[in-house]
Amino acid sequence: MADTTPRPLRQRARRPTAAELDAIPWLKLLDGGQREQAVMTLEVADAQPGERLCRIGRPATFWFGVVDGLLKMSNDDSTGQAVTFTGIPPGGWFGEGTLLKRESYRYNIQALRPSVVAGLPIESFHALLDGSIAFNRFVLDQLNERLGQFIGARETDRIHDPDVRVARNLAALFHPTLYPGVGSWLRITQQELGYLVGLSRQRVNQALHRLAQAGLIRIEYGGLRVLDLAGLRRFQAEDQAAKATASGSARGSDAQRSAVIS
Repeated sequence: MADTTPRPLRQRARRPTAAELDAIPWLKLLDGGQREQAVMTLEVADAQPGERLCRIGRPATFWFGVVDGLLKMSNDDSTGQAVTFTGIPPGGWFGEGTLLKRESYRYNIQALRPSVVAGLPIESFHALLDGSIAFNRFVLDQLNERLGQFIGARETDRIHDPDVRVARNLAALFHPTLYPGVGSWLRITQQELGYLVGLSRQRVNQALHRLAQAGLIRIEYGGLRVLDLAGLRRFQAEDQAAKATASGSARGSDAQRSAVIS
């Protein structure tokens, strides 16, 4: 009987096509010689749902990016509470901090659907850092924006309102600097969004319809279109402010009633 077990992802790596190279945002920033050297070392592979690119404790040897598909960053093999840090849609590159420090991964990266992923070897990554100001600026912007994203994610984890959590996670997936390949439309299912947010598909469905009624998104066949990214990012503040106002009014009414009773 033939062995149908798929080969490890690394063994299935291949040369990128011209279209796949066009989907890599930082390549356009390099001069001719630097771009040629980077292209020579870039590899792509087709990851299947559930397959992992990075594992906790493994040494970082590549800088990875998503050409097509959707990945999830989490710590679900750690000894602590399982946490999904973020989703990574097309155009997103990740792991630069780990490569800069030449450390082992502190998170897992897993494909949520069939995905095309690209990898730049760590030696090529550091060579570009040493020789390209434009590449350094790109990586610096990545680190800065990702820090803000993770601070926001930490704040979102403390919010119990499912609608707010869906809004904030959606806004993160449409980040124009971190994920330039997304634009205003993202192919994603409610089940996939549920995996990222930590909610059931049914609860995600309710939240999406509320966001659509607010004019922030439009639910389309196969995905979602963001109509107001700034509004989606503010949804938490506006929602919480409305609740605080309502709560304050309720406390004021209670105080008045208490004064009348006393």
